[in-house]
Amino acid sequence: MPAREETRSVGVVVLTQGTRPAELTAGITSVLVQRGVELDVVVVGNGWEPTGLPTGVRALGLSENVGIPAGRNRGAEAVQGEFLFFLDDDATVPSETFLQDAVALLDADPSLGLVQPRLADPTGIPTPARWVPRTRDKDPFHSSAVFSCLEAAIVMPRTVFDAVGGWAEPFFYAHEGIELAWRVWDQDRRAWYESGLEANHPVTEPTRHTEYYRLNARNRVWLARRNLPLPLVPLYVGSWTGIQILRWWRKPEALRPWFGGWREGWRTDPGERRPLRWRTVWRMTRAGRPPVI
Repeated sequence: MPAREETRSVGVVVLTQGTRPAELTAGITSVLVQRGVELDVVVVGNGWEPTGLPTGVRALGLSENVGIPAGRNRGAEAVQGEFLFFLDDDATVPSETFLQDAVALLDADPSLGLVQPRLADPTGIPTPARWVPRTRDKDPFHSSAVFSCLEAAIVMPRTVFDAVGGWAEPFFYAHEGIELAWRVWDQDRRAWYESGLEANHPVTEPTRHTEYYRLNARNRVWLARRNLPLPLVPLYVGSWTGIQILRWWRKPEALRPWFGGWREGWRTDPGERRPLRWRTVWRMTRAGRPPVI
């Protein structure tokens, strides 16, 4: 990838609840050895005061767990940099030029507003299909424009992050990566999956979160209500409702909380509504993913 002569600045936000100290240390270490960039690193403790951090890494302790999107936003407010790098506390980057290469990619193609690297389990477990944010092509070594992102490791220009309004704070957990990607597209940019960049993350099941099914459904409805032109809201929610029924019709223990969240999504306030422009809907459709599925 092309490199620039001047050193670019990157604000790094590592979000943690303090429950994975060894993994957190590994992630911070992988950031601090990055070459060719100027770093400003903050560790955000979601309901925890980070301690014992390396020299040059700042702590931002939040008195309560405000949720994943809000925690990342507080971190973004605390760091300086032309670019932002969001890293989960159980993720690492194996290459010492990861950030330099990501910045070079964004510099080389101004149409890009967000880059998700290829995620790989460090123990060699095959990459789950859900880690490749495309509906059909699940080859992890194929780069392309995408319409959602896995939030464990994300690089984007600060100007784009500010323009899209940051992460969707009301969501707390689940689907904030879809909204972020949609809003990047609405800035006349593209969200991009880059297989040439690698981040390491252990394979885990999203259902490990106790409220996964409820928040999965509530946030799907909120995603539509916050972001889609009104005629597309029932189409999007209806298509995902059908998909979930087909997926879990033999699992009432999943469908019951899922439909509880579905009802909650319609009855509660999703926060700020910023519908995509019809121009954006057309661009997404031409690129292969109309925002109704």
